[in-house]
Amino acid sequence: MPEGHTVHRIARQLTLDLAGRALAVSSPQGRFAAGARRLDGQMMVGADAVGKQLFVTFASGDVLRVHLGLYGAWDLYGRVTPVTAGQGAVGSMGAPRLRRAVRIGEQERALPGADDGPGGAFPPPPVGQVRVRLATDETVADLRGPSACEVLDPDQAAAAAARLGPDPATVDDLPAARATVVDRITSRVVPVGQLLMDQSVVAGIGNIYRAELLFRARLDPWTPGRQVPTEVVGALWDDWAVLLADGIRTGVMLTREDLDEDGRSRALADPTERHWVYGRPGLPCRVCATPVLVEPMAARKLYRCPSCQR
Repeated sequence: MPEGHTVHRIARQLTLDLAGRALAVSSPQGRFAAGARRLDGQMMVGADAVGKQLFVTFASGDVLRVHLGLYGAWDLYGRVTPVTAGQGAVGSMGAPRLRRAVRIGEQERALPGADDGPGGAFPPPPVGQVRVRLATDETVADLRGPSACEVLDPDQAAAAAARLGPDPATVDDLPAARATVVDRITSRVVPVGQLLMDQSVVAGIGNIYRAELLFRARLDPWTPGRQVPTEVVGALWDDWAVLLADGIRTGVMLTREDLDEDGRSRALADPTERHWVYGRPGLPCRVCATPVLVEPMAARKLYRCPSCQR
């Protein structure tokens, strides 16, 4: 599932290339036909992310809310601006499913070189089951496979965002948000590893960031929230803010803080070098050599070192 950094990059991408323009909005798949008619022809004001949810605002006040879920992705064609200066533009952001592109990160794929669709045609024909297409005469953004895609009025959009926990990339008051997360975790008997995935507690953390944050804190994921010291929970929030900002900047979830500059460069190019425990079941822990465990927690895979995370 795309995690918070990816959705923030999608929001920035759509704002860079579509904001301030009247959009042709359609639903090639047909499942969003009514919503597309409501938005068609409106000027897009901007796009924002809160955790894993995307809110695209239009001039009328209408808001397109999108949750990519496990399989959603945005495919981009035409004029596509690099999200971060010095990086290449990408052709797909979200779940890594686009056949035409080359994978460059967990959830981004590079443009193949051409700035238009298959065969040189623009706008290109939809690829796959496209729920909604946002288009200008220069740029097309196609949404495939989301778990949620709906048009909300401003009050409904505000209510949807308010149901989410704090997101360090969007909150105005980081200390207050930190205190909120500390309170929500330390007041519960639910395991801390499960609470970090609860989007009403803290927004944006998915399976990879969950495993890596807990390892970096040397914290047993099964510890009940109320048994975790407040200073440890506060440090988890602080670390999440750092990792999220780095992921937004690079487009990559690189969670090892032990790497020097050369090691970081290698890890950016090699996914097997990016993480402490995630995706490494049975392999030796990078710190103590104990085999990394993978076990179920609330129907998701949990990775941990049974020695370091006691």
